[in-house]
Amino acid sequence: MESFHRHRVVVTGLGTVNALGNDVESFWTSLMAGKSGIRSVTRFDVSELPTKIASEVVNFDPAQYMDPKEAGRTDPYVHYAVAASKMAAQDAKLSVPDAESERCGVLIGTGIGGMTHIQEQSFVLFSKGPRRVSPFMIPSTICNIASGTVAIALGLRGPSFGVVSACASGAHAIGEAYNLLSLGEADVMLAGGSEAALQTLAFSGFCSMKAMSTHFNDCPEKASRPFDAQRDGFVMGEGAGVLVLETLEHAQARGAHIYCELCGYSATCDAFHVTRPEPSGRSMIACYRNVIRNAGVQPEEVDYINAHGTSTHYNDLLETTAIKEVFGAHAYKLNISSIKSMLGHLLGAAGAVEAIATVKTITTGMIPPTINYENPDPECDLNYTPNKPVKRDVRVAITDNLGFGGQNGALLFKKF
Repeated sequence: MESFHRHRVVVTGLGTVNALGNDVESFWTSLMAGKSGIRSVTRFDVSELPTKIASEVVNFDPAQYMDPKEAGRTDPYVHYAVAASKMAAQDAKLSVPDAESERCGVLIGTGIGGMTHIQEQSFVLFSKGPRRVSPFMIPSTICNIASGTVAIALGLRGPSFGVVSACASGAHAIGEAYNLLSLGEADVMLAGGSEAALQTLAFSGFCSMKAMSTHFNDCPEKASRPFDAQRDGFVMGEGAGVLVLETLEHAQARGAHIYCELCGYSATCDAFHVTRPEPSGRSMIACYRNVIRNAGVQPEEVDYINAHGTSTHYNDLLETTAIKEVFGAHAYKLNISSIKSMLGHLLGAAGAVEAIATVKTITTGMIPPTINYENPDPECDLNYTPNKPVKRDVRVAITDNLGFGGQNGALLFKKF
């Protein structure tokens, strides 16, 4: 029986919008400086809420990337996605002829979608009546519309849809794009995640869940402290990250700059609880093992893990337990870090922005730190790259994410 040929997949472009910078280089410079993007909330009134801090995008003008009229009738999560996508395409020097457009697609994940417009139009409904609800309300809020808008903007007629798996959405979108490319269903995919849920309704919901940090309102930059014994919850953020992925043949044929290779993807589900990870780490362990096997590497070859690292008790403990189980003695030789210590949790965009940081780690040989690691938790005793970046030749790196509903995702990148 003839064996099936799988195409190699490479990264050729990066784009991001987040609280640490509205482009990749600003973002990376801030990570290397150990700078925090977490501040007091300025966008809405938090006086009656226990959490008063977040990771807000600032100095961002959607009119730089979209027609102002179109921007006015679409949600900020779409604005961020379009901006990150156009930056990534420009970085990749990607120009798609019409004849090739069916071979190029878009997969952008989101956890919540157009929450800002949902809230705004709900106010309109209850204050002015149903006839005053905007005709743009539905197309501005649905979770596939970021992918659709980007596809329209760039003329990409290949596979295009939304990926929704809570905080694993960005990683899953990149992974599913990888599958499409490796199977030969496309030549180029723009893939990533976008989220803009920093508004009263979503923020209040997370506060009610008692999931967010409340102990550091007076010193926001100290609030997100993954793996630290004094962690008390995550910090909510927003933004977008998009990668240009191509088959190796396509990238080489057009002379593209190649950042690194995406070699593996895995997705599993805890099937345990809608918000809490399964304590044994069984499914996360399977996710790590699968992505390593799928990439054709050995556990000892992995140099770095960009952890989900939310700064919540159960998540940080689960990841540490899973890493120890999968890597054994090698777990203590790994560098691990959580950029959520600086960026907060970007929900559906987290996996994409963290994938960009992982790519930059491989290409620069610099590992971003986990800041605020000041009080070691005896149950979290691995090398989390505390407080300062570390220089290391990283040839193989994994980034992983977990989402409400028990969704897990992992991506494995290799130096090209």
